[in-house]
Amino acid sequence: MDKVFNSSEPELVAVFGRRRVGKTFLIRNVFAKKLAFEFSGIHNASFNQQLENFTLALSKVTKRTPVKPITWISAFSMLEDYLKPVIKKQRTAIFFDEFPWIGTPRSGFLQAFENFWNTWACRQKNLIVILCGSAAAWMIQKVINNRGGLHNRVTRKLRLLPFTLYETELLLKERKINLDQYQVLQLYMAMGGIQQYLKQIEKGESAIQAIDRICFTKDGLLHEEFKNLFTSLFDDAYYHIQVIRALAKKGTGLNRNEIIKACKLTSGGGTTQLLEELTQSGFITPYIPFDKTAKESIYRLTDEYSHFYLKFIENSKFKGTGTWTRFLTGASWQSWCGNAFESVCIKHAPQLKKALGIEGVHTEISTWRYNAKKGEQGVQIDLLIDRHFRSINICEIKFSVTQYQITKSYAGELDTKLKVFRDNTKTRKAIFLTLITTYGVKNINTYTGLVQKEITMGALFKS
Repeated sequence: MDKVFNSSEPELVAVFGRRRVGKTFLIRNVFAKKLAFEFSGIHNASFNQQLENFTLALSKVTKRTPVKPITWISAFSMLEDYLKPVIKKQRTAIFFDEFPWIGTPRSGFLQAFENFWNTWACRQKNLIVILCGSAAAWMIQKVINNRGGLHNRVTRKLRLLPFTLYETELLLKERKINLDQYQVLQLYMAMGGIQQYLKQIEKGESAIQAIDRICFTKDGLLHEEFKNLFTSLFDDAYYHIQVIRALAKKGTGLNRNEIIKACKLTSGGGTTQLLEELTQSGFITPYIPFDKTAKESIYRLTDEYSHFYLKFIENSKFKGTGTWTRFLTGASWQSWCGNAFESVCIKHAPQLKKALGIEGVHTEISTWRYNAKKGEQGVQIDLLIDRHFRSINICEIKFSVTQYQITKSYAGELDTKLKVFRDNTKTRKAIFLTLITTYGVKNINTYTGLVQKEITMGALFKS
């Protein structure tokens, strides 16, 4: 953003990312008093309502009440008249928030904006135009990859991702919230690195208390958030939610055909677009299995809150204070912790590479599974780090509230897993079994010939 402001050229900037990730907060804080005009679209508003809202936003900066325009072409002409004397004095930014919501059907908004940029704004060296939207797929299709008047017009794009564990810990410390890494991890597993969710945590609360209040009390922000999350991003969110539900039931992920079958979708372009929209919005992530192609990708639910909501909040017969405490001793909590920790580890693959001392080495992150034939044993490997120099780290991920202990039977399972992988992939690369746990392995020295490297949750908190 600093480069944008100091470029001395006209800039058209597209900022996108999922709901509540902090896009508006970022832009307002970076540009602060440099914003000459700000306008935000209204969800599900009509053409007239959007135009009236634009007029009100313009009246605030011009300090007078302009005549309401009847078309977007005339609205942008009014904005141009206001900006001309402003940009003569200094470099200036204008900000369109929730850009996808403004362009109601047959309103002509996008065409009018294209005309505004192409005929005037693109020649103003002191002007920065920022477009922002939570509907990431719409922003990519209609703005960044636009095939009409905005084709190749975006000068810079920024996809704002949720915070990492490192950034989450920094945010909490900045807010004077002092929790150990295990508790920060628990919060992250429940709500992810979403800025607005994390800001709900209060000083003096433990992770258990915070989750209890934010997720299970009537006025908690995340108690009803799921219902609004998808409808605010997608015009028809029914099948988007169905895909999320299907992936929430299958922690190891589903391929495209399995998703189509589970959600009763068609195999055409509509499914491709749906999966792309969920991917670009940050809810799901495709992983290419080892030695496979992109067409054989495994999709996993990588939005922590959606997984947590469907697992615990939606159908919970318990409500109110103390609800989360009830779950902490149950089998559902144990299984959720395993899947959630696994997902967090995969998301923090760069930190794992750093812990392995290979951050500067080219690698490919993938998964692998072997569907057993009759009489055989199936195998699932959720994280492989395939190094450029003929080596593979096969990562086993185990969540535990204390030091993890390898049992004799589990050691046998690991040995079998490595054998099945080697026999079926025919790989000649060196294989290093890596065990990732919360607090380390209690009896690691007993299995030094099996486990080549151990990593604890502390490595995930590195920058």
